[in-house]
Amino acid sequence: MTRTVQFTTSDDVTLNGDMSIPDAPRAAAIICHPHPQHGGNRQNNVVQALFDALPGAGIAALRFDFRAAFDHGRGERLDATTAVDFVSAEVPGVPLFAVGYSFGAAIVLGLDDERLAAKVLVAAPLAAMDVSRGMDVDTLILTPAHDQFSSPDATEAIISEWPQTTHETIASADHFLVGRTARVAEHTLKFLTA
Repeated sequence: MTRTVQFTTSDDVTLNGDMSIPDAPRAAAIICHPHPQHGGNRQNNVVQALFDALPGAGIAALRFDFRAAFDHGRGERLDATTAVDFVSAEVPGVPLFAVGYSFGAAIVLGLDDERLAAKVLVAAPLAAMDVSRGMDVDTLILTPAHDQFSSPDATEAIISEWPQTTHETIASADHFLVGRTARVAEHTLKFLTA
């Protein structure tokens, strides 16, 4: 069952989200949406596909909207950390995952939280970012074959020496993944339930 939730960051910003907890959850995940200044929110098609799919695999899911006042990634990382806090309190004692799409993937990449057991980065704009570090947990990177912001080849060059990282290409898709959201959910579930 899905319910609307609210939680507050340490800098006193109230965030809105949706939480879906299956019976006897075996894990829990936060889902971070695309760039809020370009129409990204928790109802995005990729976020929706992930939010629909995770509970069916026994993974509690929280999708949420980033703060209204855009903070160039700083405040949004705090939002994501607060979401992890919220999920860990709602579903204690299970592995925690962070999943992000586009800008949300960049936020997940920057999350330095030892509670996270794995990360999934969907259409991460790595070629357009200053990426100085690899992953410290098991990570799946899904790159659309025709991504406008970081092609599979560009992504592979950046992550080639990152430990604990799996890279897969979503065929016949560009950055917006229209018509390919089910494939994203399928790859994500396979990775997180392995």
